Amino acid sequence: MTESVTDQLVRANEKYAGGFTDPGMDARPVRKVAVVACMDARLDLHEALGLALGDCHTIRNAGGVVTDDVIRSLTISQRKLGTEAVVLIHHTGCGLQQLTESFRHELELEVGQRPSWAVESFTDVDQDVRQSIARVRTSPFLPHTEDVRGFVFDVTTGLLREVDPVGAPAA
Repeated sequence: MTESVTDQLVRANEKYAGGFTDPGMDARPVRKVAVVACMDARLDLHEALGLALGDCHTIRNAGGVVTDDVIRSLTISQRKLGTEAVVLIHHTGCGLQQLTESFRHELELEVGQRPSWAVESFTDVDQDVRQSIARVRTSPFLPHTEDVRGFVFDVTTGLLREVDPVGAPAA
């Protein structure tokens, strides 16, 4: 029988734990920032942003979309754990750009139940970043909404490009 991926991860953890020393950190991020990003495996957020263990809270989901659950996490992060800044990171070549809300219907046909969640697919990554910025800035639960910035990470160059929250003026 071949070893499963989970078995490999558990074995790697045992090796890690063998040399582990409690860093004595608090759950409060040192840099008082929460990063919301896509779950895409190509994004090494700590490396890309120059972050160390304990510097930030990292919240990831498909698309890096600001959903109710992201607002829940950000609310706890800000109100109970001291974060004040929010960095939103989407990326080029996101799989959500290939999906539509019809995915929910396909699932309903397959399993007999429609998901309660929205797919949150998008075609324009910049506009989706703007929407995420707006969702954070307008949430009544978040006391710190003045330092909210959104970016698109280029998966081929590793560079971040900041998105203007207002967007380009109409021509």
